[in-house]
Amino acid sequence: MHVLSLTSSLIFRFLFLISTIPISPAKSTTSHLQTQPRLRHRKLSIDYYSKKCPQLESLGCDGSILIETKKGSKNLAEREAEENKELREEGFESIIKAKALVESHCPFRVSCSDILAIAARDFIHLGGGPYYQVKKGRWDGKRSTATNVPPNIPRSNSTVDQLINLFASKGLTVEDLVVLSGSHTIGFAHCKSFVGRLYDFKGTKRPDPNINPKLLKELRMYCPFSGRSSRAALPLDATTPFAFDNGYYKGLGSNMGLLGSDQALFLDPRTKPIVLEMARDKQKFLKAFGDAMDKMGSIGVKRGRKHGEIRKDCRVFL
Repeated sequence: MHVLSLTSSLIFRFLFLISTIPISPAKSTTSHLQTQPRLRHRKLSIDYYSKKCPQLESLGCDGSILIETKKGSKNLAEREAEENKELREEGFESIIKAKALVESHCPFRVSCSDILAIAARDFIHLGGGPYYQVKKGRWDGKRSTATNVPPNIPRSNSTVDQLINLFASKGLTVEDLVVLSGSHTIGFAHCKSFVGRLYDFKGTKRPDPNINPKLLKELRMYCPFSGRSSRAALPLDATTPFAFDNGYYKGLGSNMGLLGSDQALFLDPRTKPIVLEMARDKQKFLKAFGDAMDKMGSIGVKRGRKHGEIRKDCRVFL
């Protein structure tokens, strides 16, 4: 696939959003559904499209985050949730273009969900990360609502307890939590995500004592006290912000974590040993990240007409 302008936050949250949202009951079969592929296998597989669309990987995961809110509707789609407002428009456009290209070769064969999963892998690899095999066979979900976003994604100020509980609710371990947080080795965050740490940490009227003093000084230059409205975006990994490596973990050891939820991983005895392990061994991190993405990508996937659909346009339901 082409180089995609996806942010690390989109990579990190796409599987939380696409595979765990409840779906509405299936509608009656229409003539259009007759053109969609029949469900043959219950499990995802690497070679799912080997016959139906063998060129898929060279052309280029419930894609509910791609759905746009209908004009005039009061029911906002996931894309319009406050937590998703900072996702870059270029990322969505890249997926739409990739889907159009795939449709021109393999109409009604490949889901938006699978295209999103493959795009995330390709972006990670182009940034220097692992090239892991993406299991395919997902169908697109039939529901996308903004209200489902807040309880299903990590927050910038989440405690380690909250993070562990959230990941556990998806069947993910503490190690998965720390490894997947490594996606913050690339990407940026706006001031409103961390400005509280700079001036009024937990209501103390003082900065978070766990911020590196030099980092604090620099962040305050870009994010004034009223920085919640600032459009400045700072790198999640101050050392190597454009490389998918283990610099994120090394930074945590120097109190260089941008988000409170990131730095908390180094302060908690349950997660600190894993952070140190990932900081010591880049190759171990890359291998673990690919494995964790594969694991997360298999959570609660939609399969078959009863639970999903194969959309022609990722922005609208059939």
